[in-house]
Amino acid sequence: MNSALCLLFAQGPFRALCVILALLAPLQALSQQLGVPQRAILTISSDRLFSESAFGRRVIDEIEADGAVLAAENERIITQLSKEERELTARRAEMEPAAFRALADAFDAKVQSHRESQKAKLDALAARTDEARGAFLEMVQPVLARLMQETGAGVILERSNVFFSANATDITDLAISRIDAAIGDGKGLENRDTE
Repeated sequence: MNSALCLLFAQGPFRALCVILALLAPLQALSQQLGVPQRAILTISSDRLFSESAFGRRVIDEIEADGAVLAAENERIITQLSKEERELTARRAEMEPAAFRALADAFDAKVQSHRESQKAKLDALAARTDEARGAFLEMVQPVLARLMQETGAGVILERSNVFFSANATDITDLAISRIDAAIGDGKGLENRDTE
């Protein structure tokens, strides 16, 4: 303990506590002005951080739109394949069994090919979501680091992994507003590192 604190405690622990609190007051006032809670441990909902940010909403909207296009394409393919199946079934009675079997096998291969193609497109949409989340988390690290610095926090934990905590430790809403101010919807920022 330094000599000034020793002198304060010698004059009385209550006086020393008052002086220490007076010294901490400006830091607390600054954090309150910034709207940031002073906490050693903070919590955040990464799902909300992504889905409620301007960046996340843009990505989700784009992927849902692409998903709707894929669903429409899938419906069109199903309609076309159903029509071909009915036509093939109607021709069965007038064909030799071996010839029909060859056409049926070719049709089955076509159905399987379409199924695999559509699944690959669906998987690509899921991969885009994962890639966008990864890019987002990289972009927001400086914002979260500043929040940790402002609050004096040593760690930010995923809220869903915390058994019990006060709501005051959750900085998700504050982080979203700071992230939106820093990167907006992120249009054009995702691929900037690769250019």
